[in-house]
Amino acid sequence: MWEYRELIRNLAVAELKNRYQNTSLGYFWSILSPLFMALVLWFVFRKLFGGEDNYALNLIVGIMVWRFFSTGTCACLNSIASKPNLVTKVYIPRHILVFSTALSSLISSLLEFIVILPITFYLLGHIPWTVIFYPLAHVLLFLPVYGIGLLWASSFVYFRDLLQIWEVMLSILIYASPIIYPVTIVPAYLLKYYMLNPLTHFIIIYRDIMVNGTFPGWDSLLIVLIFGIGTFIIGNFVFNKLQRRFAEEL
Repeated sequence: MWEYRELIRNLAVAELKNRYQNTSLGYFWSILSPLFMALVLWFVFRKLFGGEDNYALNLIVGIMVWRFFSTGTCACLNSIASKPNLVTKVYIPRHILVFSTALSSLISSLLEFIVILPITFYLLGHIPWTVIFYPLAHVLLFLPVYGIGLLWASSFVYFRDLLQIWEVMLSILIYASPIIYPVTIVPAYLLKYYMLNPLTHFIIIYRDIMVNGTFPGWDSLLIVLIFGIGTFIIGNFVFNKLQRRFAEEL
């Protein structure tokens, strides 16, 4: 990866430019989109959960985590199939195509974080000192985004229905994660199954450091670390197996 750092940078920048090409607001959409989504959800669910402490800010943070995971994995899914010339006519490590796409989603998410900081100050009256751990949390989230990206990118070359299937799975996952509602409303008898969702632990970690001002629990950190490393190992293994016939399939 280090040997191809200039190519990775150029591909990541190109991915960002293509994402907002021909839009009048350009990169501002990466900032406005989560805020609009949060505003709509807050308006719809404020009567149900508006009494929760810092509900609006928790909602914004949850959406930021969700957007990085969902947009990052969806973008990676098409990162090989959308660049046939780089796969068939030029020799480069094909992992780079997925990595640069995941990196562009990471940059977009960092832009969202910069905007959330003043909102946090406005809603809380201060910025928790624990936000210094935000880079650590984002690295932990980048691992599964890249790992799942490797798995889906290689599989999508052979199975083009995967995009629609993954979008349906994401639609289910958004309601199976504490984005719109707090974890406290989950019935006790379902909680142990509910906590098997790694995205739940990611959202809890981000809310601890960005809203509650507390260091995340070691159990949550261990779960997301194992999940991230596991998805990377599986994704990398499948990618290496399937990449041998990319040129033929494309």
